[in-house]
Amino acid sequence: MTIKDVARIAGVSQSAVSRFLNGGSLSQEKRERIQETIDKTGYKPTVAARMMRTGRQHQIGVLIPRVYSDSVAQIVTGINEYIQDYGYGMVIGETRYEEERELEYLALMEESGAAGIVVMGTELSTRRLAAYRGIRVPLVVTGQNITGIPCVFHNDFCALEELTGRVLKKWHSRFAYIGVDDRDPQTGTARREGMLSACRRAGYKKEDILIEYSDFTAMGGYNAIQRILKTTKDIEGVVCATDTIAFGAMRALYEAGRVPGSKVGIAGVGGSQMAAYSLVPLTTAHYYFKKCGMEAAEILIKTIEAKMVGELLPAKQVCLDYKIVERASI
Repeated sequence: MTIKDVARIAGVSQSAVSRFLNGGSLSQEKRERIQETIDKTGYKPTVAARMMRTGRQHQIGVLIPRVYSDSVAQIVTGINEYIQDYGYGMVIGETRYEEERELEYLALMEESGAAGIVVMGTELSTRRLAAYRGIRVPLVVTGQNITGIPCVFHNDFCALEELTGRVLKKWHSRFAYIGVDDRDPQTGTARREGMLSACRRAGYKKEDILIEYSDFTAMGGYNAIQRILKTTKDIEGVVCATDTIAFGAMRALYEAGRVPGSKVGIAGVGGSQMAAYSLVPLTTAHYYFKKCGMEAAEILIKTIEAKMVGELLPAKQVCLDYKIVERASI
């Protein structure tokens, strides 16, 4: 359905429909015919039409670390579902975890007139933080808790504390953790500290815990387990910073004859859709990623609308809950 179709059904010119949509002068009779047609057909102006009519960009920029990620896909879905109801479209930029690429995308989206930007936060650096704080369009960060910036993040410390406690309750001997770089404050630092807190409660000393690091890939988890097994063959419990890392770790354990759920307990974080369908279903701390996207979009839209009328909203920060889903892997 287009303006041309509305004009044809209403029996008026396209320019009359355009004036109606733009609030221009029009006879009452034509106004009533156009409104009746819109009501009957359910016509809604496209994003492009709104941009032409108002001169205002109706695009939301979304910066993601990578395309092939279950959590990223869920967050993007949540953002898109929310902003569509407000007539906004979405432009995605893949940063590949590269700082320079992220900064370039931020500048490009700002210069091109994006109404607002959602950034899926990964590593935080001085340059990234300066860019977030200095940008002139509304911005929301997901996955990180940054003072003074609107954020939606997860309760990483408590999730890992509870998850690790579940593993240690069933597997009391040699314990290992596969984490990520501390340059990511939430996934790196907060998750590791939550794990360590649970270990201390269980009577472990830090030096008794085997800690390895990975990138955000299954191969990284696979390689981390191989390094751990070179240190000790009797590993009994493993907690991984993400489900994807855990999938790779499970493969390496299988190959070493350490069957997950039978000879070793293993758990991940995120709540990947594949966790329930792996050969041994994976225990995980389930995060509500789609809700994360919707919460971020809601904050962003409210900030955009406030800016349009000259208001400044305080930086809202939302910490989302989690749920431990215990399966056969422990």
